[in-house]
Amino acid sequence: MKYVEIGEGEAAVLIDAGPYLARLPELAGGLPPGARAFATDPRHYEFGGRRCVKDLRPLDMRRTAPADIEIRFRHNCFQHDEDLIIRYTGVSRFQSDVLGACDLGSLGEVILDEILPHPDGCTHELACRPGTLVVACTDLVAEWVPATDDDERP
Repeated sequence: MKYVEIGEGEAAVLIDAGPYLARLPELAGGLPPGARAFATDPRHYEFGGRRCVKDLRPLDMRRTAPADIEIRFRHNCFQHDEDLIIRYTGVSRFQSDVLGACDLGSLGEVILDEILPHPDGCTHELACRPGTLVVACTDLVAEWVPATDDDERP
């Protein structure tokens, strides 16, 4: 992460989106439309809010076209009542870093994310417990969808 600050405290992970949010007004102009809408949604970084990405869990990924992918994030039933689906178009980089992991579910819960301008469109970096996910793409579209009872399982 370039601006979002994540550190370890004595009893918890310390998260500060303030530096990113301070830069977001100038960064937003360099983001493609879908990424801009998602990044600048005031609920995106509202900790404890229903549409904050914090505590979502990457569930699965599927390729929807040769250079397009879709990732579904499962809600945390204590905070969210919807799942999040992000559709990435024109993907030029997809990197998931979890030691010894072979699926997105191994990334754990999202701590926070950061969307930045990129020469090809944007990058979307998600810090998770215990890994990270980085996608570079021409644009992304985020859609909140109702969670089903099947999604309540741990």
